[in-house]
Amino acid sequence: MKYLSCVEKQVSKPSQKLMSSETPAESPEVPAENTMSLEVPDVEGKVKSSDNPVERQEAGSDEEECLEPMSKRQRKKLLKQKQWEEQKDLRRQKRKEKRQKRKLERQSKLDSNHEGNDRKRMRREVVPSTLRLIVDCSFDDLMVLKDVKKLHKQIQRCYAENRKAFHPVQFYLTSHGGQLKSNMNENDKGWVNWKDIQIRTEHYSELIKKEDLVYLTSDSPAVLGELDEKKAYVIGGLVDHNHHKGITYKKAVEQGIGHAQLPLGNFVKMNSRKVLAVNHGKF
Repeated sequence: MKYLSCVEKQVSKPSQKLMSSETPAESPEVPAENTMSLEVPDVEGKVKSSDNPVERQEAGSDEEECLEPMSKRQRKKLLKQKQWEEQKDLRRQKRKEKRQKRKLERQSKLDSNHEGNDRKRMRREVVPSTLRLIVDCSFDDLMVLKDVKKLHKQIQRCYAENRKAFHPVQFYLTSHGGQLKSNMNENDKGWVNWKDIQIRTEHYSELIKKEDLVYLTSDSPAVLGELDEKKAYVIGGLVDHNHHKGITYKKAVEQGIGHAQLPLGNFVKMNSRKVLAVNHGKF
């Protein structure tokens, strides 16, 4: 600033001299106009050159920083930061879904515990029946694999319903083997752990007295009026689409055992033959 004031004094002196001179034309001094035009740019140049050197250095350093190339590690760090910011909403949504999933799992666990307790209570209240029900599986060679699979499903339904009943019957599968056993091994390996059922390879006549057997067949002339708790009722395990009509009735007659048909006509109107599936015959 001192330098600037000194320059201004030097600029003002020639102008004062011109004003006091009586003969400006004879004066050897340079005209005021020329003096101003020479001196002022000088002053301005000096003023500009008097800018703060620290600021110039900082400005230069900023430009150098901008021009300095970014390292690979810095670029990866910036990219990760950007991705983290972009995925913030997605992470929040995932946390919410996870909380909801845990909540549902806890609720499901509580429900299953209640259901298990209810089942235990029901099992304690069960009173098994003395009635015996037998599915005769000795017709394996008369069925194609497709029909064997249908028979397997019907047996599964019988087993499941009997397990849930308050008065379950004594359930038997006899003459078990062949295609039926192979299909059960392939598609229902848990059958070996079935409870409250006797799965036997023997024929039913080897397990139960002849006088206690009653074959349920729609071709029998006798109609079953009531169930006898001391009897064992046999259902033919056959899915044949009426290809072997009367086969179960003939079998009962040949073996000399009792036979009867269910009183379906008294309760159900049927337009075709009174032939039922295995699970229909049971229940």
